[in-house]
Amino acid sequence: MAKQSGAADAANAVRLDVWLWAARFFKTRALAKQAIEGGKVLVAGQGAKASRSVRVGETMQVRRGEELFEIHVLGLSDRRGPATAAQALYAEDEAARQARLQAAAERRAAVAGYRPPSGKPDKRARRLIQALGDLDSL
Repeated sequence: MAKQSGAADAANAVRLDVWLWAARFFKTRALAKQAIEGGKVLVAGQGAKASRSVRVGETMQVRRGEELFEIHVLGLSDRRGPATAAQALYAEDEAARQARLQAAAERRAAVAGYRPPSGKPDKRARRLIQALGDLDSL
């Protein structure tokens, strides 16, 4: 009977790197594995290996670039499907989601303040630039 329960556990578990790929957090399994080994993925607050089994009900923190996802596993899949199916595999913590969206909005606002010139400077602008001198040599 112990072998049957082991087989049942195997049917109810998926490798962490495969699950992250199937849930569309990373484009490839190799990127998922690299993130796990780099400490960007925490399962129940602890580091994990790529071969670790993911089970329904576990909590994870996934850092992808500047974004931090705090998620609860709702389903398992070892196949990468459409985005709607991938989003059904997890539920994101609402407070963490709001913080992530707020940080993204702040990054967009910081970038929006800079506007590169639309073209070459005209005669008046060139003279002003020359009057200021070569700022790059300072």
